[in-house]
Amino acid sequence: MMMNTPRARTRARSILMTAICAAVVTACASTHSAGGNAASPRAAKVSLAIQVTGKPGAKPEHWTLRCDPAGGTHPDPQAACDVLLHAWSPFAAVPGHLACPMIPAGAKTATVKGTWFGKHVDASFVQSRCGRLSWSKVGQIFN
Repeated sequence: MMMNTPRARTRARSILMTAICAAVVTACASTHSAGGNAASPRAAKVSLAIQVTGKPGAKPEHWTLRCDPAGGTHPDPQAACDVLLHAWSPFAAVPGHLACPMIPAGAKTATVKGTWFGKHVDASFVQSRCGRLSWSKVGQIFN
């Protein structure tokens, strides 16, 4: 029996498309069942541990903060992420303020450790004369 050539091509395309769809579904299912978070499109690009001390001897507050997407134990993660994402180099040292001998005893302090878009962060902030420039960039996240 002779088959019509256009009909045979259509049937061959249908079989090929079915096979491709089956391969894609199988690949997606195996990736999902493996539970690999590394390939997750919603993995946070920012992951920080924040410690804030109101005054010397006071019990420090500890928060976690994730951004892009926002989350963590911070009281307002979305607002904190907005501050950080709009600050220019939020964890960079302020030029000319490398050392400061006059830190008032009642100054609020904060430390931030973690990752910022793949870069390691280990920064300290002081709400005083010498640290005021650094604090003014991101100090809103410490409240």
